[in-house]
Amino acid sequence: MVFGILSRKYNMISASEALPGRPAPIPTAETHFLNGRPLTLDVPDGHEVAVFGMGCFWGVERMFWKLDGVFLTMVGYAAGFTENPTYQEVCTGQTGHNEVVRVVYDPAVIGYDALLKIFWEGHDPTQGMRQGNDTGTQYRSGIYWTTDAQRAVAEASKLAFAKGLKAAGSGAITTEILPAPEFYFAEDYHQQYLAKNPNGYCGLGGTGVTCPVGVSVSG
Repeated sequence: MVFGILSRKYNMISASEALPGRPAPIPTAETHFLNGRPLTLDVPDGHEVAVFGMGCFWGVERMFWKLDGVFLTMVGYAAGFTENPTYQEVCTGQTGHNEVVRVVYDPAVIGYDALLKIFWEGHDPTQGMRQGNDTGTQYRSGIYWTTDAQRAVAEASKLAFAKGLKAAGSGAITTEILPAPEFYFAEDYHQQYLAKNPNGYCGLGGTGVTCPVGVSVSG
């Protein structure tokens, strides 16, 4: 029985195995705790969206809300099967979802390549279905692109960072790079958690390998 539970945490389930979820979204915060802006999926004119999975989304969100040019951050669940999942359901490994951060940013102030630098250097993308002491499919490394241009830059950055990891003696990258799936908001208390709880847990750690900024898509 214990083996079965661990297997579900480390192995992606199929859609037919996923929990059913619910038709209505779960309640979340109305505004961003730090800047007071409405916590919404709406994107202001001239802005773009980036979505990343890097482990526990508490610490990941803090990495991005600090950046100049980032308009809004929010945490939630994506890349799984269960509709409108709860945190407790995601933690079972039976939704297929990843803990992700959705970043709304102004590309005139900060480029997608700069966001990717934070992504690659802010966690260990070689660990598979875990990040540090956090284990399970919800902690997998993922880039979920929203434009073809993002996809090209993400793929190029993966190749470039893989070279650096290999030179440093690290393992292969396990990061999934997929079209951005539907984003489901996490519960109120998860939003900007480390701003509300400055001494809260954050188990993220990078590899110490530097990611080049402004990676050329052609090479």
